[in-house]
Amino acid sequence: MRNLIHSATVISGGQSTKHAWIEFDEDGITARGTDDTWRTRVAESPDTTVIDGTGQIITPGLIDLHCHGGAGVAFEDGEAAIRTALALHRSHGTTRAVVSFVSADVEDLVTRLEIVADLAETDSGVLGSHLEGPFLDPGHRGAHDPEALRTPDVRTVDRLIEAGQGTLRQITIAPELDGATEAIRELTAAGVIVAVGHTDADYTAARAAFDAGATLLTHAFNAMHPIHHRAPGPVLAAIDSPGVTLEVINDGVHVHESVVRLAFTEAPGRIALVTDAMAATGAADGHYMLGSLEVLVTEGTARLVEGGSIAGSTLTLDAALHRAVHVVGIPLPEAVRALTETPARVLGRERDLGAIEVGYPSDVLLWNDDLTLQRVWADGTEHPAAHA
Repeated sequence: MRNLIHSATVISGGQSTKHAWIEFDEDGITARGTDDTWRTRVAESPDTTVIDGTGQIITPGLIDLHCHGGAGVAFEDGEAAIRTALALHRSHGTTRAVVSFVSADVEDLVTRLEIVADLAETDSGVLGSHLEGPFLDPGHRGAHDPEALRTPDVRTVDRLIEAGQGTLRQITIAPELDGATEAIRELTAAGVIVAVGHTDADYTAARAAFDAGATLLTHAFNAMHPIHHRAPGPVLAAIDSPGVTLEVINDGVHVHESVVRLAFTEAPGRIALVTDAMAATGAADGHYMLGSLEVLVTEGTARLVEGGSIAGSTLTLDAALHRAVHVVGIPLPEAVRALTETPARVLGRERDLGAIEVGYPSDVLLWNDDLTLQRVWADGTEHPAAHA
């Protein structure tokens, strides 16, 4: 079915275009323009479904680089759970996501990577896997089981790469661990994005990891040394490395709004807003599991029962966008970029994802003027929107 939305504001590529229209079907975005030129397209294709977008906003579908579950289930629970959780996030505007797994036994991770590899063959919304561990610093493990942590070795790295069948998209590593530099080089040579995170690294060690090929900072400011005037730590190492993108969890719990604003100011175009969402996202407060650890969610905040560490979030990307604009004060085009173009670029998909351009997939979101999501299309198929 061909759709045409007219008289809206299109936000894409860091730009805002008023009085705009776009045309799309299941095969992709077929045309875009401004003012009344849309009428000619409709005249040529009278079976087109025409949608009046007056006073509304069009953006590309949102891309989440870091998500662990939702709708009451964790991605570790298997294929059906992955589909269920992704449907919840899609209703909040996430049309494509990387499936994240917490640290676990290597054979368990292998099984999970194989499940995602199979899913990615048939579901374009599944962009691959992210292993958040097991190569993490025990002192900065956050909500990861200490029994699952280990140092990287060639055999294990090879096993994980093989299991991913080309769909292991990224892996988080503490670069100060023995064998980490060699692992970073091997992984990046295999096309896997390496992220620095859950780390005891100082500024120098983090810069060395970025020089070795790491290009991402997992949930900046969390599970790492903070910025200190004599010890700037991994965050400033990432800011000072032009090819590195910083993940930020903009839920008001993980990072204060003034610090989020600082990140956007110091690393323009290199902030990727992520959810780090766990099973309780879109579900009730209560007890959940994150990997092998018990989590208590109270008023939407997830913390480990033992120790009290923050254990992921209950954030959705539409809420992250709303908060970025209305609480943090980020201009709308820049906030949208952090949820679309920037994560697409991290994945090497900037030429075919994350923009409203002819030839790109028809991942299209329609919002009202206060950034409440109204309609969701993924690959041209409409799906329910949570707040419509």
